Amino acid sequence: MPYFLGIDGGGTKTTCAVGDESKLLATATAGPSNIVRVGEALARESLHQSVRQACAAAGIAPEGVAHTCVGGSGGARAELAEILRHALAEILPTSITVVGDMEIAMEAAFDAGPGVIVIAGTGSIAYGRDRLGKTARAGGWGFAIGDEGSAHWIGRVAINAVLRAVDRLAAGSEESSALENLSYVVALKRTWGVDSIPDLARAANSIPPPDLAALFPAVAASHDRLAEQVLSDAGRELARIAAVVIGRLFPPEEIQTVPVAMIGGVFRHAAVVRQDFYNELRAFDSRVEVNQQVVDPVEGALRLARRGVAT
Repeated sequence: MPYFLGIDGGGTKTTCAVGDESKLLATATAGPSNIVRVGEALARESLHQSVRQACAAAGIAPEGVAHTCVGGSGGARAELAEILRHALAEILPTSITVVGDMEIAMEAAFDAGPGVIVIAGTGSIAYGRDRLGKTARAGGWGFAIGDEGSAHWIGRVAINAVLRAVDRLAAGSEESSALENLSYVVALKRTWGVDSIPDLARAANSIPPPDLAALFPAVAASHDRLAEQVLSDAGRELARIAAVVIGRLFPPEEIQTVPVAMIGGVFRHAAVVRQDFYNELRAFDSRVEVNQQVVDPVEGALRLARRGVAT
């Protein structure tokens, strides 16, 4: 019986799914494998770990895999695809297909049909395909200049919101002390292991840059007004990039409904983001039908592995 591997390689984690011709057998998760973000060595380690653990959980040897499909940010670039393929070939002697993260997400959400996906993980991007196969994208321009609504963006804006609040308050005032002890601010400081808001600012501006995406769980878990405003803004930013893709691919006179799917940890772990994304997008275009379940891209990678070819 042939076995197949689907891998979703992201900037925060790597997920590997093992399946036979019809069903999922096991999954495993390891560290990040986005080469641009974490480098070749760590990406290779994460890929190897996820494959070995998934195969062990499924009770098969890597040598028994018939085909593997890995999707990752930048996977559509030939030079990065070759690095990923080479790293996996060290433990997988069979054929390997490397595609972009958007491709496995589209497959998971819509099979070969039309629709728009919005990915909000460490980074963010919107991507869509119409009924004729025409595609369009928006966002995804990188952490320094874009990726609005992503975990990285949320971390940066979360700190910015605190510092702007500091600017509005008198130093040493009762309000300033209360801000320092706000649960949201305490959680941010704890994540980076700092003791004060000035230390938080210094850490944010350090070189090499800190992992701003690591702050997202603290923001998502907080119910403070500042945190909820950051998450609300993220939802609206993600809706705006989705609206760009919808406008390019789905003219009002040509289609009655526009399927939209949410992908990534930001959607999965922040209800405020999901709700404001939905509200903003529906206000833009009432034809939008958002899948309320956050789609797992690794399912698309496994489907493509079964086919043995990239879309």
